[in-house]
Amino acid sequence: MITDLNSLIRLTKAQIKPTAEMLARAFQDDPLFAYFISDALDRKNKLHHIFERLIRYGVLYGEVYAISPNLEGVAMWFPPGRAEMTMWRTIRCGGFSLYFKVGRKVVSKVLGFFNYAFKVHNRHAPFPHWYWGIIGVDPKFQGRGYASALIKPMLARIDQKHLPCYLETNNERNVPIFQHYGFEVVEVGTIPGTSVSNWAMLREKSC
Repeated sequence: MITDLNSLIRLTKAQIKPTAEMLARAFQDDPLFAYFISDALDRKNKLHHIFERLIRYGVLYGEVYAISPNLEGVAMWFPPGRAEMTMWRTIRCGGFSLYFKVGRKVVSKVLGFFNYAFKVHNRHAPFPHWYWGIIGVDPKFQGRGYASALIKPMLARIDQKHLPCYLETNNERNVPIFQHYGFEVVEVGTIPGTSVSNWAMLREKSC
């Protein structure tokens, strides 16, 4: 069983594309990404483009860890002050090219969500904290404890620094999982113009 970050693989730029393809499989039926790209076949063909930009952002400005070089599962985390997608950071991560990959309508939905999510984020975590961005396990490897192996070492590290951690999820099934790791719901809302719910969750700093 993996017990520390040294047992995980920290992603590099060379692993961004295969990681994005894995996450696209993992999130194919997720409510948020189904809102971004409503047609299932279209989503299957295009979702990896969105994840490629997100993971590139994580590699550049945060920390992205995998179970192994086979990328069975990955988790993305941001230290204090690094989570916000500024214009320059978006450009550097190839955000503008997304218009040509998935279309203006999809990009508009993605930007609308992030604008909403960061307002909620800033409202509930205006202090130094870690931000847990993404966790995903390839569907063929789910149920084997990989998610726990990705989560526990980082939360232990955050506890050592006595810092809180914030996340959001758009899938109600995930809420009790995150609660198991000490996160509490601080706000439940609906993304404007959609029927997609958003659970903002915070894990208080350790004493």
